[in-house]
Amino acid sequence: MIKLSFQKQSLERLQRLIGKPYCDFLGFTLDLETGILSDKLNRKSMQDTSEMRIHIFAVLLGHYALANPTPLTGTLVKFKDIPGGYAYEGAFVQRAIEPIAEVFGEKPDELAKAAKLLGGIPLNLGDASVEIVALKGIPLTYILWTAEEFGASATILYDQSASDYLPTEDLAGLGELATVRLIEAQKILNVR
Repeated sequence: MIKLSFQKQSLERLQRLIGKPYCDFLGFTLDLETGILSDKLNRKSMQDTSEMRIHIFAVLLGHYALANPTPLTGTLVKFKDIPGGYAYEGAFVQRAIEPIAEVFGEKPDELAKAAKLLGGIPLNLGDASVEIVALKGIPLTYILWTAEEFGASATILYDQSASDYLPTEDLAGLGELATVRLIEAQKILNVR
């Protein structure tokens, strides 16, 4: 467990937005009364968590606290189609999408198993697909096509309303974090 630096108003806004005294996201739980973050996935001390990762959590959640919640549209879009997403597309593909193809491309059944540890559900798209609610109102849809003659490929889709919750740069960071957590979940499953 580690305490994130939040102003009381941010924690209160998060609590109103989420409707609970805690925020579960990507295998983490943030106590919205105390600002203490715990890692349910790894069940280890968060003291080993890098300063950079802690800063990313604080920034993402701080911006999310300012969200303008809107209903999901049901229209899925690629990251590049989010306003301003084209500017981050290259880095997003390299950091969030390619690792999914590399890790799960030859083991597509492990994608759903790993996603389940993060609260994800399987879908029927591509060769394997899942939906993970990264934060309330921001589901991420991962679609994987397995390695055949051209190698594995993947994509991540956002609901068109995602930019009502976070700025585009933060949506990229959230996608990257979700990918890292999926890979961590897959490693945990392979250790068992």
